[in-house]
Amino acid sequence: MRVRSAVVVLGAALALAVTGTLWAAGPLNVITTTEDLAAIAREVGGDKVKVESLSRGYQDPHFVEAKPSFVLKLNKADLLIAVGRELEIGWLPPLVTQSRNSKIQLGGDGYLDASLTARILEVPTGQITRAMGDVHPLGNPHYWLDPENGKRIAKEIEAKLSALDRANAAYFAQREEDFEKRLSAAEKGWQATMAPYKGTKVVTYHRSWPNFAERFGLEVIGYVEPRPGIPPSPSHTFDVIQEMKRQNVKIILVEPYFDLKTPNSIGRETGAKVLEMPPSVGGEKEVTDYFKLFDYDVKLLVDAIKQTRSS
Repeated sequence: MRVRSAVVVLGAALALAVTGTLWAAGPLNVITTTEDLAAIAREVGGDKVKVESLSRGYQDPHFVEAKPSFVLKLNKADLLIAVGRELEIGWLPPLVTQSRNSKIQLGGDGYLDASLTARILEVPTGQITRAMGDVHPLGNPHYWLDPENGKRIAKEIEAKLSALDRANAAYFAQREEDFEKRLSAAEKGWQATMAPYKGTKVVTYHRSWPNFAERFGLEVIGYVEPRPGIPPSPSHTFDVIQEMKRQNVKIILVEPYFDLKTPNSIGRETGAKVLEMPPSVGGEKEVTDYFKLFDYDVKLLVDAIKQTRSS
């Protein structure tokens, strides 16, 4: 019996040394803060991971209701992937603390900030005050809306999964490489579709779109919000209308979770088309993965531009 027990213990130790984890006996339990990260994690992890997002694509990721069930999910997580750049600062930290899961605490082996190698825009300089609204001091966190950043996120996820499950490192690497090739090919198509409309001026509700605009050649000339997270005022709305008329702007992009009342009134005054454009996977029923997010948004935008130019 003692010999058999020693063999079992030795076998477990060898399994840990080879795989880097005992979790490799089954799929890694991956929790993400957004559907976008979940979609990319599924691409890289395949059937070696089980992925669930805490938020839904039709929700404002800044203000997610912290449910007790999230604590239970996080308690069982092998890996937590967050957008970072303080996007989730209003709701995620208490949940992670309450989960009592040492692996996914900040700095833990099972925690990944997906923004580590991403191209981050709008990093503020100088002093930041509350009068500026909900400004992110670490830069704009909506970086996933550039396919090039999607590739960087995938590489980060591959590295983390491989560290947690070394036995399947080659599998994760192959899937990441395949994802990157498919995304590069798809991006060429999106770029070609958008190329005739490079320089199109738009107004957006929130500052969700700088990475998308830079990648696909849009010029954002103003925002429905006077400052990030601050509801539109009559005076600011008037200023937006005047500027849109001056620059002949005919497109307003609105995230699905914002009230359409003010954008619609601006549209009536300027003749602009108001587009409810999802910035995340799951923002519309047909947007079920990372590729379909760009398929949907590019087609929606191009169709609207064509319509406004022909009218």
